[in-house]
Amino acid sequence: MTKILPKALARASALFLFTALGAIAHAASLPQGVTQGPSVEGVTQYMLANGLKVLLAPDPSKPSTTVNMTYLVGARQENYGQTGMAHLLEHMLFRGTPTTPNALAEFSRRGLAANGSTTSDRTNYYASFAADPETLDWFLGWQADAMVNSLISKKDLDSEMTVVRNEMERGENNPFQILLQKMQATAYQWHNYGHSTIGARSDVENVDIKQLQAYYREYYQPDNAVLIITGRFDPDTTLKTVADAFGKIPKPSRTLPPEYTVEPVQDGERAVSLRRHGGTPIVAALYHAPAAGSDDFTALDLGVSILADTPSGPLYHNLVRENLAASVFGFSADMKQPGYVFFGAQLENGMDQDKALSVLEQTVESVGKHPFTDQQLERVRNQWLTEWSQIYANPAQLASALSEMVADGDWRLFFLARDRITNMKLDDVQRVTAAYLTASNRTSGRYIPTAHPVRAPKATQPDLASMLKDYKGKQSTGPVTAAFDVSPENIDAATDRTPLMLPNGEVKLALLPKPTRGNRVHANLRIQFGTADTLMGEREVATAVAALLDHGTTSMSRQEIQDKYNALQAQVGFGGGGGVLTVSMSTVRENLPALLDLVLHVVREADFPTRELVEYQRQAAAAISSAMSEPTSLASRALARHDNPWPREDVRYTPTFQEERDEIAALTRQSLEKFHAKFYGTGNILFSAVGDFDAEAVKKALTQGLKGWQEAPAYERVDNPFHVVPPERFDIDTPDKANAFYLATAPLELQDTDPDFPALYLANYLLGSSETSRLWNRIRVQDGLSYDVRSQLSASAYEPSGSWTIYAIHAPENSKKLIADVDEVLQNVLSKGFTEQEVREGAQALLNYRKLARARDGTLAAAWISYLDTGRTFAWSQKIDDALRKLNADTINTTLERWLKPKQFSAALAADKSKWNSAPKRLDAEPAAQEPRKDTPQADMPAINATAEQSHAPASPHSAKTRGATAGDAGTGSKGSVAPQTNKAKDTSEQASAAAG
Repeated sequence: MTKILPKALARASALFLFTALGAIAHAASLPQGVTQGPSVEGVTQYMLANGLKVLLAPDPSKPSTTVNMTYLVGARQENYGQTGMAHLLEHMLFRGTPTTPNALAEFSRRGLAANGSTTSDRTNYYASFAADPETLDWFLGWQADAMVNSLISKKDLDSEMTVVRNEMERGENNPFQILLQKMQATAYQWHNYGHSTIGARSDVENVDIKQLQAYYREYYQPDNAVLIITGRFDPDTTLKTVADAFGKIPKPSRTLPPEYTVEPVQDGERAVSLRRHGGTPIVAALYHAPAAGSDDFTALDLGVSILADTPSGPLYHNLVRENLAASVFGFSADMKQPGYVFFGAQLENGMDQDKALSVLEQTVESVGKHPFTDQQLERVRNQWLTEWSQIYANPAQLASALSEMVADGDWRLFFLARDRITNMKLDDVQRVTAAYLTASNRTSGRYIPTAHPVRAPKATQPDLASMLKDYKGKQSTGPVTAAFDVSPENIDAATDRTPLMLPNGEVKLALLPKPTRGNRVHANLRIQFGTADTLMGEREVATAVAALLDHGTTSMSRQEIQDKYNALQAQVGFGGGGGVLTVSMSTVRENLPALLDLVLHVVREADFPTRELVEYQRQAAAAISSAMSEPTSLASRALARHDNPWPREDVRYTPTFQEERDEIAALTRQSLEKFHAKFYGTGNILFSAVGDFDAEAVKKALTQGLKGWQEAPAYERVDNPFHVVPPERFDIDTPDKANAFYLATAPLELQDTDPDFPALYLANYLLGSSETSRLWNRIRVQDGLSYDVRSQLSASAYEPSGSWTIYAIHAPENSKKLIADVDEVLQNVLSKGFTEQEVREGAQALLNYRKLARARDGTLAAAWISYLDTGRTFAWSQKIDDALRKLNADTINTTLERWLKPKQFSAALAADKSKWNSAPKRLDAEPAAQEPRKDTPQADMPAINATAEQSHAPASPHSAKTRGATAGDAGTGSKGSVAPQTNKAKDTSEQASAAAG
């Protein structure tokens, strides 16, 4: 501590001076028409003369930049007959302007990970990209152009309509999402928070183009927008660019319409029932809550977290431990005007819904009779503050969080909420939680008359202007760190790959120490053991062992382990299957040795408590039941079982849903203990760390943690040899599902060392892995059939074995047209090829995405694990980059002709049979069990998941804070498995390598 504290203070002082001097400089030399506003902990507000607010939060330690334009308009501002208009407008903005006719295509060409999202209170458009002044200037220019010059044409509206409907249909497939929408609609009888953001189908389909254009002109103006820029950029230059791009837009003369609808205090229980095909039972309760800006919201948020925490919360103990539910969850919806809190439980089929709902309601509404404890409050307080510090240290997440706080009323709420959480008293949490969680304030799945209803206090809108008038926040503790060069050459030079030699085996190391904001570090541990023969019959056992490692050890309970994670400010994920265990970790510099000590204790001393195994089995049963009616799961399982040459005992075998359920149900504590004792040990261990850490302290912790551990059985990687798979078509009926899923895949005898791999890598990007791809342009943009259509290329780093996959979600009525479009695109690509412009722009976009991936410490740590296993370094990444730069259209097209064979694809269509016509081969909802094929060499089905760099679009930000396991959430077990894992970690070497290398 004596060494760390002065260093931290020095960094904090440096940041204070940097921030203060920067503010002085800006005050003296701001662009014309720009004024400086409040500045809190490294975030500074400016305002243009036209009313545009600008938030700058520079962080030169991150080699990426994030820009988020937030408009203060969402579903809350929609009038009668206009529901869904804010979301529809979000789609339309990407349709372009006169100078940029196709925004999504331009983002793809420039390598921007861009997207947009809509909530009740705001709409935002954001992008992250490798730090580059030219890209930043262009994107700011596009944002200014889109603010006032978007086309919003009837032609584009008609084309986009099917896409929006398809997104709506996708949501209709999710029972929990629809239940939540209907409960909100019942709870809010007058306020627009009762309307879902996606809108009413009739409103969306009949939207008037003139009303949509008027809505755009009304709300998409500088005085109703906040521009947020985080990450690496020059503040002075960027502020001038913003002033030049947006300053020319005049301040509007219109006045926004006032909002005066206030939801009355609810005066009695309300109930909702939802009946649809498929899925597993859910019971839930919703309660009105204060606005996010009020003190009471913070107190209630902590109360919700205490109630719903897993495994310490009352809901977990009263429902899951008593076998009344498979899992429980709860969250607080932070909204500008009075919002809501939500509690729920997912059940297995056959569980008593009435009893589960009754116990849920009684537990939530008995806070006055069963007061919270100081220990419970400190536990959730530490969890909240750890999450806050991680967001603050990540520029992309910080931009998203500031956007949400802007929507809640003021960006400074981000810091004020932390202060409130830090200082919140137990009595206040108890008082507020008890006041709002009353029967008369509840909307649930059942109506229960009450003789003397207890009313909740009236929630009022806080005066944020006066509340925050003199608010300064805390002095920033995040140091300004030096920039890090993410070139492959520099990554290799900065990484220590000297193995750690121990008496009981070697540990392969990749240690990349570098300064980070918040002193964060990411690390990965991988343990490999066994062979295909020795792992026979252990598929579900291996998966369950990995999932349950930190659910209890010989000396620590699950709760004690979770509390220790929180105390160490750590996030830990366990994952694995077959002969591999992967542990992903993230913490701060001073805590990494202690975290390693804890993780190695967990891995070595896990004892698999019976109650935790039973809970795991219940959650697996619920997840499998849900998967058996989901189009995506059914289509994926059908093709995985079509390419299924292994005997049932093999770890590579893909089971039927029923086989998987039976095998998980048959697990015993003894079988898990036996597997753990037999296979876990030293001998083939890999470890990587990237970020701020002491390398010698890490080596010491590994040495001590592995001391005296047994050596694992001999390890030999379970191979994935190529074999021919006869092409076949599977049509699967999914009754009452509004969304359909099409999946096609073909095996490839391809290794990533093949000279053709770089050309195929780029060809796949041009075919279907970007917003400029042929499949995207035809199926989403031109014909408007799908919200998401993609192609993916897989190639092993170990042997010539890979696959080419195409998938699309869509409405069942459009299945025939969609499949015809896919076939036509493939034939067109093979007959006419890609143009030189496509190849040149695609290569540059891929290079930009690869550079962006290398800027993420967690991705680097995972990539190093892959490289340690394959004997590679980032010189391999450089080799791929160099090959991409040299490619031309002739090479791409010639290579494509050799490898892309449409007739070799097997395909599965999962859709409501009543809405589609052709059925060349009909399957029951569950693909039947089958014997291993005898006519082809045995091989495993290559993974169809997108690599990290192919799935480049950022996830939409969530304003709701979730505790416990969300309804319907299931992790990934062994191949084709839907067994739950509480902590998930990827263990596919090829995917980790592709992410950054």
